[in-house]
Amino acid sequence: MKQNLIRILGLTAVAFAAAQAMAADLKIGFISSLSGPVAALGVPYEKGIRAAIAEHPEIGGRKVQLIVLDDASDPTTAGRNARKLVVEDKVDVLIGTSGVPGAMAIASVARELNTPLISPTPVTIPGPEGAWTVTVSQPFPLMVAGVVERMQKSGVKTVAFIGFSDALGDLAYDSLVKSADKAGIKVVANERYARSDSSVAGQVLKIVATRPDAVFAGNSGTPGALPYIALAERGYKGKLYGTHGLINADFVRVGGASIEGLQVPSGPVLVADQLPDTNPIKKVSMGFRNAYQKVNGAVPTDAFSSYTYDAYLLLADAASRTKGEPGTPQYRTALRDAIASTKELVGTHGIYTFKPDDRYGSDQRGVVIVQMNKGQWKLVP
Repeated sequence: MKQNLIRILGLTAVAFAAAQAMAADLKIGFISSLSGPVAALGVPYEKGIRAAIAEHPEIGGRKVQLIVLDDASDPTTAGRNARKLVVEDKVDVLIGTSGVPGAMAIASVARELNTPLISPTPVTIPGPEGAWTVTVSQPFPLMVAGVVERMQKSGVKTVAFIGFSDALGDLAYDSLVKSADKAGIKVVANERYARSDSSVAGQVLKIVATRPDAVFAGNSGTPGALPYIALAERGYKGKLYGTHGLINADFVRVGGASIEGLQVPSGPVLVADQLPDTNPIKKVSMGFRNAYQKVNGAVPTDAFSSYTYDAYLLLADAASRTKGEPGTPQYRTALRDAIASTKELVGTHGIYTFKPDDRYGSDQRGVVIVQMNKGQWKLVP
């Protein structure tokens, strides 16, 4: 009798171990700029995904394993991290990173190694080559179009551009030119600077000389404050506009009085408490705020942490519809297909629907305009 009991217990343990092996962990390879010039975006990204996992530690009955790597704001390191996560750690999905150049590097590795990438940063890869990447951040053309519409309503006829001398700056400038042309607004300058630069005095002098009605900056994070500070020092009194990449506490702190009146586009999460109760984004956004506060001990003051929260919601929805065993090439392909077929998924920054020719998934429901008012972002009606 005793031997039978021992045998039964042994078989039970084996069955339990087999069941555990069958329910393999879902591995997320997360890359962010936790140091370097883009850390003002990268640190909130990490806080957002940790809040999401604390709120939803399992997906479809599988435990989630998060592996975090810092790319130090370097695109080469971002690409190397992505390769390590896929080849050595066998992750099922990549999420990251904080800057467009780094995100492009990760997308290249994702395509090569057939691993889905959910980017919280705008990444545009047209055609079949972009099949492994989707983006939860609103596309620049959509967000910039919202800003240009505000310019037009404010009577702006000429606008000068200053932005980063990288892929993000190019994306912002191209989006501005396209929307401004349709609105009858002339772009009178195209000045650039590196994220690591400590001065843009020369560029701002050229801008001021064109006497523009407004200045639009195509930049992000703490380095994004530099042009506004220089414009204030030169006594510029025109209207100020920027991108959704500027909504973080460090930018507000560094910009100070020089960014008063600045208008930028944002996802609805930033002003969730001002949304009507009938808006489905409000409930998800308020849930994000609560989850973030539990994990980080304070309410979020940025728009970046909620992008990675949305990335996790997208992954959770897709993984719940994915057949197969994590850790295999077949599962990664099935997961990619499930992500790409997402329809009307409510997040904090919008309602996501992906199409074969649209890897962003956001529409006008994901755009509001906010204005800096005495250190606080306020909704522009």
